Amino acid sequence: MTVMAKPDHTSARTMAGTPALSPAGIAKPELIGVEQAKALDVARITDLFKAHLNPGQLHFMKLLGFHKIKIERAEGMFYIDQNGRKILDFFGGFGSLAFGHNHPRILDVRRRFQEEKRQEIAIAFMSQYAAALAHNIAKCSPGGLDMVFLGSSGSEAMEAAVKLAERAAGPKRPKVVYAENSFHGKTKGVLAITDGQLYRADFKVTDNVVRVPFADIEAVERAFRADPEIGAIVLETVQGGGGIIQAPAGYWQRLRALCDQYGVLWVADEVQCGYGRTGRFYAFEHYGVVPDVTALAKSLGGGKAAVGAMIARRDVYMKAYGTPKTAMIHAMATFGGMGEACVTAIEALNVLYDEGLIDNAASTGDYLLQRLRVLKDKYPKIIRDVRGRGFMIGLEFHDFSQTLPMVLRPVVSVLDDKLKGSLSGFIGALLLRDYDVLVAFTEYNRNVIRLEPPLICQREHVDRFVESFDSLLSRGIVAIVKDFVKSQVR
Repeated sequence: MTVMAKPDHTSARTMAGTPALSPAGIAKPELIGVEQAKALDVARITDLFKAHLNPGQLHFMKLLGFHKIKIERAEGMFYIDQNGRKILDFFGGFGSLAFGHNHPRILDVRRRFQEEKRQEIAIAFMSQYAAALAHNIAKCSPGGLDMVFLGSSGSEAMEAAVKLAERAAGPKRPKVVYAENSFHGKTKGVLAITDGQLYRADFKVTDNVVRVPFADIEAVERAFRADPEIGAIVLETVQGGGGIIQAPAGYWQRLRALCDQYGVLWVADEVQCGYGRTGRFYAFEHYGVVPDVTALAKSLGGGKAAVGAMIARRDVYMKAYGTPKTAMIHAMATFGGMGEACVTAIEALNVLYDEGLIDNAASTGDYLLQRLRVLKDKYPKIIRDVRGRGFMIGLEFHDFSQTLPMVLRPVVSVLDDKLKGSLSGFIGALLLRDYDVLVAFTEYNRNVIRLEPPLICQREHVDRFVESFDSLLSRGIVAIVKDFVKSQVR
C-alpha cells in the first residue's frame, strides 16, 4: 500500500522572488492588486493597454491627447485627473451618465445593499429587485409597454427586441427593415441592422434585412408594400452614430399608421436617446406615438451599473413567449436582473423624477441650443449646423477645405473626404488640452461633434462650455491646425 505524505503547508510561504504555492502546488500568477492598480502611472497604464486591450485604439487616443490623462476620480459634472485638473464632461459616456459621476443617492443605496449582504444572483428564485425594477420601467412607459426583459447592455436589449419581434411576427414574416446610418450594437445579431462597414467588417451577418433611407416614409411604404415577408422595422428615434439626426413628427405618425396597416411591428431603439435625454422619458413621446417594442440602457444603470432593458406591449410579448413551452426561449441570462444592478436602477429612476432631470434636459438643453446657434451665426464658415433636442446635440462642421481661406480651398478640396473628421478631432483635442472640456464624436458623419452632457448639467456649465468653444474658434482655422500640430510634437 502506498502511503501519501502529508502536504507541507510551509511550502505555501512566499520566499524572495518565489510565487506562493497552494497546498496543491498551484502557483499564484503575478497579479496586480487593487491598490496597485489605483497607483499605476500613465506610462504603465499605456503599456498594459497596448499589451492586453487594444493597441490600434491607442493610436487615436494619442492623436487626441487622451493617453496623457489618468482619471483619479469623478464627481458630478467633472472628471479629476492625476494633477487635480477638473475636466467638464460634455461627453457623458455616450448618454450613460444622466446623473453625472457618483450621485450621492445612488452611491448610498449601493452601499446599503452591500452592508445588508443582499443577494446578487438569484436565478433559482424570484427577485424582489428585478420585479420592482420591471414595474418601475413599465410605469415610466406609455401605451401598454409593460413587459420587461432585463439585461446588461444596449446591444443585449436590442438583441432581445429583434428576437421578440421576429417571433411575434411569425415564421412567414422573418424580414426586418432598418435605416441607413443606423447603430444598434456590435453583437452578432444586431450587426445585421447596424449600417456601418467598419463594424460589420467581413463578418457574415444575417440576410433577412431590408435597408431604407432614414426619415424617408415613402421608402418605408414601398418596402412594406413590395415584400409581405417584412415583419418588423427597427429604428433609432434619434440617430446618434449617424450624427444626431431626427425625423419630423409627421414621419413617426405615418410610420405608426403604416405599421398598423401592414401588420408590421415597430421596434424603437431608445438606448441612447431615451431615459429623459431629449426632454421626455422616451424620444418618441414627442410625436404622440408608441412603438410595439423599445429598448433602454446607458443611464438606466445610474452610471454605476450595466443595465439594459427591452420593453414590449403585452400582446406582442405573449405571442412570442407567452406559454410554458416558449417562456424559456429568451429568459433572463445569468447577469440579467442582478440585485445590486437592479437597486441601482430603481434608485436612479426615482432620482430622475425627484430631481426634475427630464425637465432640466428640456429647458437647459434649449438654452444650450440657443447659445450654440449664436455661435453658428458668428462662425458660419466653420459651423455648418447645430441640431438636436434636450441634451442630445450635434455640432456639424463644414468640410475642411470650406473652413480655409479662399485661396487654399481648391487645393485642399480634393482631400476633403480623407480629411473628414480632422477638424472635429483638432477641436476636441484642443478643448480638452486648453479648456479642460471633454466632448464626443460620431461614427458615420465624422464632421460632427456629439454633446451628451449629464442631465444634471446647469446653465453655468453650458456657459463655460460655450465660452470655451467660442474662444477656441476665435483663433481661426489656421491657428487651430497649427496648435494641434504643436501638441503632437511635444
